[in-house]
Amino acid sequence: MKLFRSMAWGFSLCVMGASVASAGELTIATVNNGHMIEMQKLTSEFEKANRGITVKWVTLEEGVLRTRLTNDIATKGGQFDIMTIGMYEAPIWGARGWLQELKFGRSYDVNDILPAMRGGLSHKGKLYAAPFYGESSMIMYRKDLLDKAGLTMPDNPTWGHVADAAAAMTDKSKGIYGICLRGKPGWGDNAAFITTMANSFGAQWFDENWKPTLDSPAWNHAVSFYVDLLTKYGPPGSTGNSFNEILALMNEGKCGMWIDATIAASFVTDPKQSKVAKNMAFAQSPVAVTNRGANWLWAWALAIPASTKQSKDAKKFIEWATSKKYIELVASKNGWGSVPTGTRQSTYDNSKFKKAAVFADAELKAILSADPSNSTQNPTPYTGVQFAAIPEFSTIANQVGQQFTAALAGNVSVEEALKNSQEIAEREMKKAGY
Repeated sequence: MKLFRSMAWGFSLCVMGASVASAGELTIATVNNGHMIEMQKLTSEFEKANRGITVKWVTLEEGVLRTRLTNDIATKGGQFDIMTIGMYEAPIWGARGWLQELKFGRSYDVNDILPAMRGGLSHKGKLYAAPFYGESSMIMYRKDLLDKAGLTMPDNPTWGHVADAAAAMTDKSKGIYGICLRGKPGWGDNAAFITTMANSFGAQWFDENWKPTLDSPAWNHAVSFYVDLLTKYGPPGSTGNSFNEILALMNEGKCGMWIDATIAASFVTDPKQSKVAKNMAFAQSPVAVTNRGANWLWAWALAIPASTKQSKDAKKFIEWATSKKYIELVASKNGWGSVPTGTRQSTYDNSKFKKAAVFADAELKAILSADPSNSTQNPTPYTGVQFAAIPEFSTIANQVGQQFTAALAGNVSVEEALKNSQEIAEREMKKAGY
């Protein structure tokens, strides 16, 4: 398998404005998700304990973050001392020598990190990123609306059941939409979600000979179902919705269901953030012809680029931010229901967490059931659930995501979008030498 050939990232390799940090100052690039924002608020605790080290944050929307970090790492720009990356980048970049291996002392207890998270952030047994929070995907739904409709949600529903529930919960006169799903284009946005959906419909990105299969009936069935579902029961403007936009809609009571990252559960059940916190319930991701690959596996993790000159201080910060003690710090400030989850077994073993987090069992079940090595109905040459772990994938899936968005907007038919997607994938794979 031609896994680590020269990059075909598809981004312009320009340096984008940030200056290299001065001695004693760590520049950290991160995503603008809730747990990352909280980490920034608590940075003063780290600075107090580590005199002489200050932290500068560059906080970006996740699609922009991915582009910035890919540009910087590929050009050895040295803009950042710590990068927030995921399971797609960590093993690929680590194998290419772009990241420093992470080794921590015994007190850090690396074996406490869930095996799925540790494995997904490693290459050949070497850890290249430490998980700040981990996630799978699951259904988050309003039980009050389902009860009113006289319906229930099984723990392992079919997509047909989800469609029926979405129809029953939709009340456009009151601004309530039965289902909210990612529509914003990007390999980590709509393409990630639709890939899990397509997996369950029996689709896959490539066959065993690395030939793209986006023109298959299974892909057509999945994408047609997705477009129809959001067109009938989704909110206006779904083509621009990513995690944060849908979180806001959910917390305002505008969505009956949301299928997305399990990490969102701690936000939608927080009465300080959500108007419908007391009505939230959870189920596993829906399935169609198979349950393989129906829910993704991901971690937002902290890594040290090889280009930094401040690796010692960077390691100190990562060790602090991904430790058991950090989780306890967040709990002491905000309560156990607000801690970053999905990373450590000790969190799920903690009785205080179990009592505070009504979503804990559903979240852990989803994480443990995701299998990157067996995520499709038919055999494939790649690993990954919502992505294929090859360097070329991000370029392909970013363009394919644009086609999915165009189909959702009604600018092209599903058939045309998939025809274009197949051509995109074939061109990029041929260019890469497959």
